[in-house]
Amino acid sequence: MLESLFSLKGKVALITGGSRGIGRAIALAYAEAGADLVISSRNRRPPELEKVAEEIQALGKKALPLPAHVGRKEELQSLVQKTLQAFGRIDILVNNAGANPVLSAMIDLEEDSFEKVLEVNLKGAFLLSKAVAREMIKQGGGGRIINMSSVSGLRARADGTGAYCISKAAMNMMTQVMARELAPYNILVNAIAPGSIKTDFSRVNWTDPERKAQRIREIEIKRFGEPEEVVGLALFLASAASSFVTGEIIRVDGGQTI
Repeated sequence: MLESLFSLKGKVALITGGSRGIGRAIALAYAEAGADLVISSRNRRPPELEKVAEEIQALGKKALPLPAHVGRKEELQSLVQKTLQAFGRIDILVNNAGANPVLSAMIDLEEDSFEKVLEVNLKGAFLLSKAVAREMIKQGGGGRIINMSSVSGLRARADGTGAYCISKAAMNMMTQVMARELAPYNILVNAIAPGSIKTDFSRVNWTDPERKAQRIREIEIKRFGEPEEVVGLALFLASAASSFVTGEIIRVDGGQTI
């Protein structure tokens, strides 16, 4: 019973930001659970993407690495079409790609930097979810959309990440709106809100002594999390084990936002 609850056998998952960190960890876990994968990342890192695809294939599953920038609508449309051409369906979407190109107080933040954060973290996830949800409806049988949010979308910070906080707060509301709209089609939409996870994306938070000390003070477990510690929840939300869960924003933060 437990094996069937968490099995992804016969499923096809599309994961953005799949070349490293949390995205890579989720992709490998889904492959171990039986899914075939399409993994995507920005064009500038194709070697990393190819390496993850090889790791998935070593687990006995199919993997299609497709460079795509989630801030560009035409590339997202191509990503969906190439996934359908290769596998014929999409059962699981993980909107994991994110950006936070600059640390700045809101009053000093340049407009183009603000737009860049929203373009990747919010608009890209919206456009891809929209395209994939339409295909899931055509397929019938439901589907899963998992948005990678952040505890920064639940609590404001004054450490230069204001635009990022705003984008993730908006993603949380998008998750809940889409969960309501797509529930009649059995498409479940949830978000994972990691806290301080040790990835290249969050490098400044664990390499800068002052920022690291501040984060450790906030975390009840008194350490940064690892990408693999997000995997269990990502598998739960993609599998039959979460068949009555939708519209949730679930924290994985070591008690950081208690």
